[in-house]
Amino acid sequence: MSEYNFNDIQIAIIEELGLNTSPSELADLLSASDKNAEELEIVLKLANALYRSGHPVIDDLKYDGLSEQLKELDPQNAFLAAVEPEVLIDSKTVPLPQKMLSTDKAYSFEEIKKWTERITKAASEINVDHNTIELKITPKLDGYAAYDDGAILYTRGDGTRGQDITRAFERGLKIANNGERGLGPGEIVIKKSYFDEVLSDKFENSRNIQAAIIAEKKIDEDVQKAIDDGACVFYPFLELENWIGNIEELLSNFENILEKMWNAVDYDIDGLILETTNEPIKAHMGATRKFHRWQIAFKVNDESAEVEVLKVVPQTSRTGRVSPVAELAPTKLSGATLSRATVHHYNMVKTNGVGPGAIIRLVRSGLVIPKIEEVIKPAEPELPENCPSCNAHLIWEADHLMCPNKSDCPAQTENTLIHFFKTLGNIDGFGPKVIEKITNYGVKHIHEIYEIPKYKFVGFGFGDKTSQNLVDQLKASREIEIEDWRFLAAFGVSRLAGGNCEKLLQHHSLVELFDVSVEQMVQIDGFAQLSAEAIVEGMNNVREEFFKVFELGFNLAITPKLADRENSESPIADAVVVFTGAMQQGSRGDMEKHAKSLGAKVAKSVTGKTTYLVTGEKVGETKINAARDKGVKVLTEQEYLDLIG
Repeated sequence: MSEYNFNDIQIAIIEELGLNTSPSELADLLSASDKNAEELEIVLKLANALYRSGHPVIDDLKYDGLSEQLKELDPQNAFLAAVEPEVLIDSKTVPLPQKMLSTDKAYSFEEIKKWTERITKAASEINVDHNTIELKITPKLDGYAAYDDGAILYTRGDGTRGQDITRAFERGLKIANNGERGLGPGEIVIKKSYFDEVLSDKFENSRNIQAAIIAEKKIDEDVQKAIDDGACVFYPFLELENWIGNIEELLSNFENILEKMWNAVDYDIDGLILETTNEPIKAHMGATRKFHRWQIAFKVNDESAEVEVLKVVPQTSRTGRVSPVAELAPTKLSGATLSRATVHHYNMVKTNGVGPGAIIRLVRSGLVIPKIEEVIKPAEPELPENCPSCNAHLIWEADHLMCPNKSDCPAQTENTLIHFFKTLGNIDGFGPKVIEKITNYGVKHIHEIYEIPKYKFVGFGFGDKTSQNLVDQLKASREIEIEDWRFLAAFGVSRLAGGNCEKLLQHHSLVELFDVSVEQMVQIDGFAQLSAEAIVEGMNNVREEFFKVFELGFNLAITPKLADRENSESPIADAVVVFTGAMQQGSRGDMEKHAKSLGAKVAKSVTGKTTYLVTGEKVGETKINAARDKGVKVLTEQEYLDLIG
C-alpha cells in the first residue's frame, strides 16, 4: 500500500496535468524505490505541479534528489532543460516582460567554490579585473514567484508566459517595506511569525495561503485578514536584505556570511541566492534554457544527532579572531565520522554553556564544518583569557574574543602581511604564495620585507628577474601616492577598516591618532565606547610596527579635515554618491576618490539615503529605475562632471 494519499484539490490538479496515469498509480509510483527515466519525469512533473499550486506532496530535498537521478539516467531530458512550469487551471496566459528562469542549486561549499571559479574564468575571458568582481547574496524566498511591471502582476508560468494576477494588489496586497511597484521579479510571501501565531492551526503550510492570495475564486477571509494586516506582501528581489563583497571575502568567511543572511528576513526561505553583479560578466556567461549561469542557489541538507562535548579548544585565526572548536565523542552523521564542530563564537560558549560534558544537537549540512544547532544539556564553560598563539590578552569584540596583537602573533603574521599589501593597493607581486615563501624564511614584519635586498630574495628561492621586480615594486609602493586612510587600514586594526580610518582622519592627523584617547574617540560620530576601546588597544599594539613602516617614507595623500570641508562650497558636500558602470573620465576608483575630496560620502550600493547615482556605460535600466523609485537622482557621467564644475 502506498504511503501517499491525494486530497480532492490534488486530484483536480493531477487531472489537469494530463499525465495519463491515475492518482492511485501515481501514489504507487511515488512510493517506489526504483524508477526509470520515464517514471522519474512523471513524478517530477506531478511534484512540481502540486508544489506550485500550494499543495506539495514531497519536500524540496527529495525533489532535488529525484532530479539528480533523472539527470544521471537521461541527461538530455527536456524536463531538466526547461523552467518548471506552474499549473494554470482554466487561465489564459500572457507574455512576461522578461524571462523568469529557475536557479541552479548547490549543496556544499565545494560546489560554491567551483561556481566562483567559473565566474573568475568568465572575467578572464573578457579581460575584467578579478579585483572588481562583485558578488551579492540574498535570501531565496520560499513563496509564489511573480513579476511586477508597475501595471500588471504576472505569475512566472513557464518562464516566458504567465498569468495576470493583478487582482492580488486589488485585494490589498502591499509591496514589502512599503516599497513602490514596478521593481520586476519577486515573491508573494507571508511573514513566518504571523503564520505561526495566527494561521498555523488553520492552514497546513504557508504555500496554501500564497496560492489563495492569487486565486480567481473568492478569497478566504483569514487570508484576506492576513493581507489587511500587512503580513502577506509581494517582495521584489531588488529590495531584499543583501550581502555584497568579493570572492575572497565569501570563501574565507563562508559560514558566517551565510548564517547572517539565512536569518535576515521574517519569511520562509529555502536557500540563499548567490550572483555576480558585474553586468559584462553576466552578459558573457548568459543562461541555459533553465538557469542563469552567473547565479546559483545554496541549499542545505540537514541531518542531526545528539553528541557529548569532550572539551572546547581555542584557535586563533589569521584575522585574530579566537574561535571555539568543540571536540566531540566520535559520531557518525551523513555518512562521515565527526569528532569536531565549530561553535559560532565565545559568547555562545558563555551564554549557552558549551563546555566539557555538555550535550549538543549537531547538524551536518552542506557547509564545510558541522555546526551546533542546540545545547540540550549545558555545562560549565571555559573561556580563555590569553591568545593560544602569542599569549596576548584577549579583548571582546561583539560576540567574539579577539587577539589584538597583529604584529607579533604567529597565527596572524602571514595574514597581516597579505592584508597589508592587498589593502595598500599600489604594489604587485606580494600575493599569498610570495608572502608564504618569505615568512618560511623567518620574515615576520612589514618593515622587514621593505628592507630585503635583491640577493636575499634570490636566497629565498626567487629567480633573478623576479627578485629584482620585487625590489622595484617595494620601492614603487613608497613613491606612488596612496590615501593616508588606506595606509592606516592596511595595518588591520580591529574595527578600523577604510571607512572608520577615513572618519578618524577627518579629525586627527595620522600621527596624532596614536595619542587619541577612548574619551576623545567616542566624541566622533560613529564611534561607540566598545569600538573606541578596541581601536585604541589595537592602535597601541601596532604602534611600534606602524612607525617603523611609516618612517620608510610613503607618498601619502592627506584626508581633508572635516572643518575644512564644512567651509567648502562643493555642490556635493555631504551628498551620498554611488558610481556604477564603466567611466570615461577615469577609473571608478579615481572618481570616488575625487568625490570624497569634495566632501561627498561614497557608497557601493543604492539605498533610500543615496543622493546621486552616477552612471557610466553598460548600466541596466532596471538598476536605474530602481534608484529613481527610491527618490535617487540619476546622473550621467557628463551631468555629474557638469554638476561639480
